[in-house]
Amino acid sequence: MAGHSKWANIKFRKERQDAKRGKIFTKLIKEITIAARIGGGDQDSNPRLRSAVQAARGANMPMKNIDNAIKKGTGELPGMVLEEVVYEGYGPAGVAIYLVCTTDNRNRTVGEVRYLLNKHGGNLGESGCVGWMFDRKGLIRVAAENYDEEELMLTAIDSGADDFASDEGIYEIYTPFEELDNVRTRLEEAGIQIEGAEATFIPQNTVPLDESQAEKMLKLMDALEDNEDVQNVYANFDIDEKVMESLGA
Repeated sequence: MAGHSKWANIKFRKERQDAKRGKIFTKLIKEITIAARIGGGDQDSNPRLRSAVQAARGANMPMKNIDNAIKKGTGELPGMVLEEVVYEGYGPAGVAIYLVCTTDNRNRTVGEVRYLLNKHGGNLGESGCVGWMFDRKGLIRVAAENYDEEELMLTAIDSGADDFASDEGIYEIYTPFEELDNVRTRLEEAGIQIEGAEATFIPQNTVPLDESQAEKMLKLMDALEDNEDVQNVYANFDIDEKVMESLGA
């Protein structure tokens, strides 16, 4: 299992159990607002908004908060003007990092991102410096405890998925980006309970890290994820399972 995917699943499990709901809610509200601003407030015609709302409901966010976030995105309610920006750079050992941020102040956000990268042995790069190293995909997560792996894999393939993996109680179903919503709908129609569905970026190649490099990389990922303007972080590192275990990840 590549390190970036391992990190994504650690993050996913932490979010499901995290008591710091305020910070999780802030990021979810930003995603809902941006999705509504870009694609409108109708979930039936806006797959990104539908995914964001489902994630918020999965985190037990009150419906009033969700509705207000949608209305702020469509302009029905006043609120800060958010925009989505992408930053690219490098981490320890030259690991490629692709960050998706949501902000009301680009200068603040780029300053914080640059500071965090520099602090943890990385640096901010120019636009386009690493984006070409990643493929945009759809990712659907299903709780492994509820389904037989082979049967779910066959159902996923029949539904249009192009890759399948499992990791510590979570099945990962990968789809072409454009087919994410269609595959999710087909799985739901087949009676599969979806834990989460999102767009993601998968690295074409990975950089193996030793224990020292891995420790620095994970600290950087944690620091970036902890920043309220950072919505998602993607990186092309690979960490051996034994190293992950020794680091307590």
